[in-house]
Amino acid sequence: MTVTTARRKILAYVTAHRTASARAISRGLEMSSATVRHHLRVLLADGRVALTASRERGATRGRPEKVYSIPRATLGNNLPALSEALFAESGGKIRVEALAKRLAGEANFRNQPAARRLNLIVEKMNQMKYHARWEAGAGGPRIIFGHCPYAAIIAKRPELCRMDAALLRELFGEEFQQIAKIENLQGVCVFVK
Repeated sequence: MTVTTARRKILAYVTAHRTASARAISRGLEMSSATVRHHLRVLLADGRVALTASRERGATRGRPEKVYSIPRATLGNNLPALSEALFAESGGKIRVEALAKRLAGEANFRNQPAARRLNLIVEKMNQMKYHARWEAGAGGPRIIFGHCPYAAIIAKRPELCRMDAALLRELFGEEFQQIAKIENLQGVCVFVK
């Protein structure tokens, strides 16, 4: 059995059983425990499996048994199909300002000092999976997004970048302009005041 075949079988086993220990995989696939543990270490380092928990083995002595699962992020989702259906249902007339207000929710940072507002914005954006940070710039603060949570649909829906700028305006109380954009999952988005 080749290395890739062994890993595929281990991945298939963990996927089918939702969670599995190295011992269960070893028994289920009739592979040695050492081989299974080796491949699980590689799959764990690659992010293709996740260490879910450790559970006690019961009355036996020794270390708790590690339990593996498939990371949720690799399972995929239906976001592209759903968003396209929503955009089509709206007739293509998306009001990005209204979306920004809805995403901002009750957050109102306008009465805070500028540095505090920026920290609160970064915290809010990180809750929405932007991997945001801010830094001081010669012309004013810059807000940087290290991740686009809409990467799966942004190529077809560039108006979402305008929504991000509107969201920053809604939260900060002043206009932001996008000067850099994540392209092909590379780089960062940068907004300046």
